[in-house]
Amino acid sequence: MSANELKRVKELEAENSRLRRMYADLALENAAIKDVLSRKL
Repeated sequence: MSANELKRVKELEAENSRLRRMYADLALENAAIKDVLSRKL
């Protein structure tokens, strides 16, 4: 694997973990909203 390819893989891994964190945050937020709504009904 060339240095350029390696750099690209590292960039994709960083992007992947960033997206995973974003998804986790949204999932938590969604769960919290559902919880609040279920208590109101």
